[in-house]
Formats: sequence, structure tokens, C-alpha cells
Amino acid sequence: MFAGRTLVIATKHQKEKVLAPILERELGVNCILEPRLDTDVFGTFTGEVERKNDPIETARKKCLLAMDIANCDLAIASEGSFGPHPTIFFCPADEEYLCFIDKINEIEVVVRDLTTDTNYNHIRITSEDQLTAFASQVKFPAHALIVRKAQADSSDMVKGITTMEQLHQTVHHFLNAYGEAFVETDMRAMHNPTRMKAIEKTCFKLVHALHSQCPACKCPGFSATASKQGLPCALCHFPTRSIRSVIYACKKCAYTEEVSYPNGKLTEDPMFCDRCNP
Repeated sequence: MFAGRTLVIATKHQKEKVLAPILERELGVNCILEPRLDTDVFGTFTGEVERKNDPIETARKKCLLAMDIANCDLAIASEGSFGPHPTIFFCPADEEYLCFIDKINEIEVVVRDLTTDTNYNHIRITSEDQLTAFASQVKFPAHALIVRKAQADSSDMVKGITTMEQLHQTVHHFLNAYGEAFVETDMRAMHNPTRMKAIEKTCFKLVHALHSQCPACKCPGFSATASKQGLPCALCHFPTRSIRSVIYACKKCAYTEEVSYPNGKLTEDPMFCDRCNP
């Protein structure tokens, strides 16, 4: 269904470095980029452009715009969100989405991956003495940093900082100018190897979904679309917030199937139980 066709990767942040090899090998497509595409119009991590839609809709719009500009009928786009993990409190998480659209066969497949393997972090700096420890903690300089005048202020900002000399010079300038500096991790894929690995992992999930056919109509993309919480605690058997089952669905014929205990676990560790570990 996909072999020999051209697929446009909707990115300006070098995500093709991990996506193209997998897609070309596993699907037989020829991946291209569209240099006229500016995905930042759908929102930026640093807030200059507000993201108006949820991650799935944003990725979908990236695909459609890329296909329109490149005159292509096959596209893939990525979108990520960063913040506290939904169940492991006080732990930062990276939530990655990939959207794959095939206009000819009217197929749209979306996959998601949630991981705590992220360096997502930020700090308000009032002295350069605070800088070294933070930089080491967030894997700088292998992972770039961003410096701005304040957390919610994008009026003065330096992105993509990758050397200690540049970092100290930038923070020194901001301290002199504003009395403080807000330093944060640069979560753009080309400046964040850890995030790039998360996107790669999500791509393998996408390929698996595309190779999975609907039991009813044989359409590719039979994949998980929802999940149900309630995996029982191993100690008190109280339902936890951990996943008990996953719902697989076909967008073509609306066939669904519920798979219990998708992670191979029948119970959850009491440390994740709201009753045993409130």
C-alpha cells in the first residue's frame, strides 16, 4: 500500500534524521522534506506563537499543510508536550505524538508515547553561581538551553545555546539588564537528543500500527485509541490509576477490541496505589 510512494515529513527541526530511516526501511516509502514549510505557525515551545490546538490536531494540520505545499498524498508529522507526569507526580514527562495521513486510501493513524526519559526543566537565575549545577543536571551542552528575561516573557530570548562560554555570556547579560534570567531546556528536536530518541521510539510504534490490520476489514492502522485505568493494587486490590486495558479501533469500519493487561501486569506495585501510598 505504501511501497514506492513519496512521503513528506512535516518538520523544520530535523526530525527526519530518526523518522526517514525507519519509514523507508519498514514501509518502502521515499521520504522528502518541504523547505517552504514552517511548522512554527502552529505554535512554539517558547510561546512566541501560541499553540491553539491539542497535539493531535496540531500534528494533523502539519501533515495537511505539508501535503498541500509539496503536492504529496502521504505525510507524517510529530508533536510533543512536556510537563508533569499524569500519574507519577513531581516527575517531568515527554508526551510524543505522530500523525500519519494517506490521502489516497483515506487512512489516518495517530500513535502516542509517554516517557519520563526527558531533561525537561527550568530555573530562575539570580546569580551565575546557580548555573553550573543546573547545566550539568539537564545534560548541557549535549542538550541546548534557552535564556529569557522571565518565564512568561518572550520579548528577549536566546535559543539554541550549546557552549558554556555562550551560556555564561548570555546569562551575565540578562542579569545586568534585568537582575535575573530564566534558563530552560531547549525542547526542539534538533537541540535535544533525548527527545529525538523519544520520537524514534514513537515511530516504531507507528510502524507497528501500520503493519497491524483490522480483523474486520483488513485496513492497516488498527491501533490503540484509548485506555482504561484500574489495574488493581497487589497489596489491597484497590483500583489504581495504572492502565488495566487498552481499546483498539479501526477508523475505517469502526470495529473495536479491548485488550486487558496490555503491559503483561495483573497487579500494580503498592507505591502507585492512592490507598496504600496516598
